[in-house]
Amino acid sequence: MDAAGYVALGRQSGLMREMQVVANNIANVSTAGFRREGVVFDEFIERLQHEPSLSMAFATGRAVDLSQGAVEQTGGAFDFAIQGEGFFQVETPQGNRLTRAGSFTPNENGELVTPDGFRLLDGGGAPVFVPPGAQIAVGADGTVSADGTPVAQIGLWAPVDPLKLRHEGGTLFDGGALQPAEGATLMQGYLEDSNVNPVIEVARMIEVQRAYEMGQKFLDAEDTRARTVIQTLGR
Repeated sequence: MDAAGYVALGRQSGLMREMQVVANNIANVSTAGFRREGVVFDEFIERLQHEPSLSMAFATGRAVDLSQGAVEQTGGAFDFAIQGEGFFQVETPQGNRLTRAGSFTPNENGELVTPDGFRLLDGGGAPVFVPPGAQIAVGADGTVSADGTPVAQIGLWAPVDPLKLRHEGGTLFDGGALQPAEGATLMQGYLEDSNVNPVIEVARMIEVQRAYEMGQKFLDAEDTRARTVIQTLGR
């Protein structure tokens, strides 16, 4: 395969990855706390002998859209929405992870957990405990009060380097080194929606599909050209 074929294959591979990311965004349009992603194309340039340089594209990076999603009122005592930058920190078998999904419930021990059973952590990295049967109120700074008595403070965190934020699946992220989120506030009885715009994502899916079809036509034409040359020289 000549250089043009390798360049086209690299482009097709990147477009396939972008299509997968767009499809995942659309599938999570109704997932509370979900953050849309985009694919980052990098250019690789190789110097060639006696020929112009070769430029190839690689879609190896993903960019997380951290824009605020719409907030909807649920009335749930353990539903929390973050206004501004920041994440909840939850404890998972793979280590502590970040999430914007704020739907929690008390487990049998009185600890607030996600639907997957991951414990919500406070500012010191300890599980958030609420006394059974108590009237729970949560302040804008994350302070949890039971019958008017403060019992915990929900931690709100942000990655020190936003570029190191890595989506691990669903609404969970690995943020690397963390720091307290400045300016972030909590709203009790609300949940933040996904920040995916379905119209934009569908339009992008169509663009990617058309670009992929154009690349495939080019590869088919290159294959036909190579076959024709071989057949001609073989006569």
